[in-house]
Amino acid sequence: MLFSHPKTKADHLIRGESAEEQAHNFLINEGLKPVARNFRCKQGELDLIMLDGQALVIIEVRFRKSDRYGSAVESITPSKQSRIIAATHIYLSTKKTDRPIRFDVVAISGNGQINWIKNAF
Repeated sequence: MLFSHPKTKADHLIRGESAEEQAHNFLINEGLKPVARNFRCKQGELDLIMLDGQALVIIEVRFRKSDRYGSAVESITPSKQSRIIAATHIYLSTKKTDRPIRFDVVAISGNGQINWIKNAF
């Protein structure tokens, strides 16, 4: 009889989830209100969706252990931005809103430093 072992997540996925949780808690402490997390569609994924006053904020969370190969902020390429915007269009097609939309980035470095960039793109 074969025993199946529970799959364990790769370290980078665990770190990513941890960074996302850290960003989520940070933004709540900054006064934002949670709307959704990890909205997935064919175009991509929206990490965090929150309200900041009247604005619906789409937040990309990035973690980098070190800046050796570029910072967390630098890792958000134009093609990544395009996927986030496309996924946002899909999200908005399912959730009608007349709120202004803002795209933010929360970049977390290996030392735990958080860099919140409003209107990142």
